[in-house]
Amino acid sequence: MSVSAAQRLRQGVADLFAFARPVDRALAAEYLPPELLALFDRLQRGEQLHSLSVLRAVLAQGAAPRELAAAALLHDVGKTHYALRTWQKTYAVLVRALFPALARRWQSGDARRFWLRPFVVTEQHPAWSAELLAQAGAPETVIWLAAHHADDARQWAEHPYCNLLRRLQAADDAS
Repeated sequence: MSVSAAQRLRQGVADLFAFARPVDRALAAEYLPPELLALFDRLQRGEQLHSLSVLRAVLAQGAAPRELAAAALLHDVGKTHYALRTWQKTYAVLVRALFPALARRWQSGDARRFWLRPFVVTEQHPAWSAELLAQAGAPETVIWLAAHHADDARQWAEHPYCNLLRRLQAADDAS
């Protein structure tokens, strides 16, 4: 997965103005049972809008299994462990671009330290998403896709869900 600086800038501006955009909760409810919709509701508004954008991108690719749609909506739910502000996300993007070795070192830090939190959340949110989804009774496919959405899909080339993972990653990168 590779997201350009221009895409990150667009995401940051969208997050900054998320308060002004409506969240189509009814669309999310079409693909999520109540226990998973409750997880969607925990996401920050900007993350909900991003997740809906990922869902729309997945649907634009063609027929999508319900599990892929659910993963599109909930792949970032682990970010609810530590809600990040727009400035924290921007700070992390800048540090990763300018000081990648430092950013990699900070990924394994203590999320209670505010300057490390964005790096830890970036690194850990897929695993946290999978945990939350498992606790809510999500299907195995949804849990696996959330757990691996930030991985290099090439390492999963032989896995039965690899095609779904590639579709999710393409939609996520485009959103």
